[in-house]
Amino acid sequence: MKFTVKQIATLLGGEIAGNDSLAITGLAKIEEGKPGDISFLSNLKYEPFLYTTQASAVIVDQSFQPKKPVLSALIFVENSYSAFAQLLEEYYRQLSFSRLGVEQPSYVGDGTTVGEQIYRGAFSYIGTNCTIGENVKIYPHAYVGNNVCIGDNTIIHPGARVLDNCIIGQHCVVHPNAVIGSEGFGFALQSDGTYKTIPQLGNVILEDFVNVGSGTTIDCATMGSTIIRKGAKLDNLIQIGHNVDIGENTVIAAQTGISGSTKLGRNCVIAGQVGFAGHLTIAGGTKVGAQSGVGKNVVEEGTSLNSSPAFGLKESMRSLAIFRKLPALEQRLSNLEKKKEN
Repeated sequence: MKFTVKQIATLLGGEIAGNDSLAITGLAKIEEGKPGDISFLSNLKYEPFLYTTQASAVIVDQSFQPKKPVLSALIFVENSYSAFAQLLEEYYRQLSFSRLGVEQPSYVGDGTTVGEQIYRGAFSYIGTNCTIGENVKIYPHAYVGNNVCIGDNTIIHPGARVLDNCIIGQHCVVHPNAVIGSEGFGFALQSDGTYKTIPQLGNVILEDFVNVGSGTTIDCATMGSTIIRKGAKLDNLIQIGHNVDIGENTVIAAQTGISGSTKLGRNCVIAGQVGFAGHLTIAGGTKVGAQSGVGKNVVEEGTSLNSSPAFGLKESMRSLAIFRKLPALEQRLSNLEKKKEN
């Protein structure tokens, strides 16, 4: 894809210093830029590269003043980091939505309706009575079960599975090998010590602008819906149990597990390898550190937790500091006991 510096500045709402007709065909780090690339300068630690880079254009903050002559065209914006992120997003969108048409072999079941500007990759499967919106991209080997609804501008990447009755909103991304709507983990203990499977009859709902990472699994509800709300972002290799409710704009890092019927509020930030017990309610704005185990409700919004079992961040850090000093404290105690005996 090819854009001019002027077109990019218009997209970002920036002002140009230099040649605005230069062609931009790629994005690069400032230290690796070559002709045709655009880069950005946000951290001034990288400023020396601005004077040596071969990139055709560099995005900088409005307040930035070069100390030396710059060969690249400069695009001045309010926040260069955010602007470059916006540019990456647009570049990704252009790449992701550039594919059109139907590759063969692929399958669409009876009663399914498909919108305009769709892409269906080879060996993709769409079941019966589905509704597929406009500009949806379903990549090769993706599976869409029966009675599924997929909103406009959503991407289902290769090998992803969207099982029966699930609903996916607009502008969602389901990455490779994610599974939406797998059977929830429900078993009833019998008197003879065996377990009987409890049928999982519900579905999964992804609201608009949800991202689901590669290898992440979201179980369908026993009854009703497992819900991932608008703007939530899920990393790779996350397990979300049945009837879980993830709040708007909550972000969850890899290898986190959330047990059934737990509800996370809005704008939570969950680090990697966190475990949540079932049937919990976690207040909005909660932050949980990596490898923490959350076994109790979090009532107060904006709480920060750490450790396993997780408790208050400040108390946790104090406890860890004391823990590191235990050998020295033990030695001091031993010395005091010896002095007392003498």
